[in-house]
Amino acid sequence: MYLQLSTHALIGCVLLPALLVATVTDLRSRRIPNRLTAGSALLLGCAWAVGDPSRLPTAAAWALTAGVPLAALALLVPVGMGMGDAKLAAVLGLALGPAVTGALLLGFLIAALAGVLVIARSGLAAGRRATLPLAPFLAAGGMLVWGLGGA
Repeated sequence: MYLQLSTHALIGCVLLPALLVATVTDLRSRRIPNRLTAGSALLLGCAWAVGDPSRLPTAAAWALTAGVPLAALALLVPVGMGMGDAKLAAVLGLALGPAVTGALLLGFLIAALAGVLVIARSGLAAGRRATLPLAPFLAAGGMLVWGLGGA
């Protein structure tokens, strides 16, 4: 007898640990390692290939759809979001497909609320100078959407 995992579960087995590691490393060092995003993308591609190969091209397209605009923004405004965040968004796109849109919106909304809390606590001048790592918020949006059945 063997254990048969659904594609959703396979994706979760890769995505959730990757989001946790991205969150911890971004909180500690304000960096998301390339080996994490590249390894996660490779494993997610394998999960799609094993679980539902017909959806792999669509998932890859959503990885580009999520990652490229954020990469362009990171290049245009380098003091804000970094390329690691863009690569993490691409990983979310690969994992969640079209549901990545909701994950990113949720992540940015949670980040905006956190920013409002920082301003409320520190005052407007100090709050405007404060920076927050983005990975925890992207991870929260991704986990919520995956948990609700996205992918």
